[in-house]
Amino acid sequence: MTQSAPTSRGGVGVAPHLALVAVQLFFGTWPIAGKLVLRVLPSTGLVALRIAGATIAFVLLLRVTGHRPIERNSDYLRLALFSLLGVVLNQFLYVKGLALSTVINATLLGTTIPIFTLLVSFLLGNERPALRHLLGMSLAAAGVIYLVDPLAANFSRTTMLGNILLIANTICYAAYLAISQDLIRRYGALTVITWVFVFGSIMAVPFGGWYLARTPLLDVGAMIWLAVLYIILFPTVGAYYLNAWALGRVAPSTVAIYIYLQPLFALALAPLLLGEQINSRTWLAALLIFAGVAIVTLRQRSRVIEEVSERPDALSR
Repeated sequence: MTQSAPTSRGGVGVAPHLALVAVQLFFGTWPIAGKLVLRVLPSTGLVALRIAGATIAFVLLLRVTGHRPIERNSDYLRLALFSLLGVVLNQFLYVKGLALSTVINATLLGTTIPIFTLLVSFLLGNERPALRHLLGMSLAAAGVIYLVDPLAANFSRTTMLGNILLIANTICYAAYLAISQDLIRRYGALTVITWVFVFGSIMAVPFGGWYLARTPLLDVGAMIWLAVLYIILFPTVGAYYLNAWALGRVAPSTVAIYIYLQPLFALALAPLLLGEQINSRTWLAALLIFAGVAIVTLRQRSRVIEEVSERPDALSR
């Protein structure tokens, strides 16, 4: 059994959008588990465990489902680049930036990912600028900015280095989204993401492992290891695979716009896990964010509906 790569952009239906919602749910919950783990394990060690664990899971999945062999040596170089941008730099810069800055700043600066993704896509000629892109991202960004209240953000000199690292993180991840689509369509999401994590392990595990070796792991409790397992399986294996799968079916800008849902999931879980209250600011922010996502994806969904109505066989793809 071999994994098939998508060959057409038509008839994508609602599945990629549901996958992207799940991705943001997974990504939105990992800081909660991560906060618990980082009380015991070093940040670089957590990144190493996350990447190594996900690599093992992806390799096992690939062996079970089959894969398309990489056809060109140049594609290995591209996969290594994707790994550097989307896994290694993305995770190390975010964790270190968050440690030096604040959660509010990280959330605020994260709203620039769709902007950078769209800019890279425009520069590469992968997408054409459209008014609906700009309008949708502006509405969603306004919702997130209103939600986190930029007046409460701390951009003092003590957090400046952390903020710079967080901005670098958004640029790396945006570039990964914008340039990885071609290989995902040719080889399939699982093959590409497995190789991305294999290269990521080669680069990240020795560095993070050195810090782990200095940590008394025998003293780490079972709850911490369960949290690590959750981080590996859901915010890493589940999120990265579904993100790559959706990226093979919809535009990078569409994938990026869903990043704006992460703060909503965080606030939805806060009352359950932290006892925090949801107020009118949350509801207005939610309205703006969902309106922005709808505007970016509405035209693509309309084309799908038209194709299905004109070609009944499109549903069988």
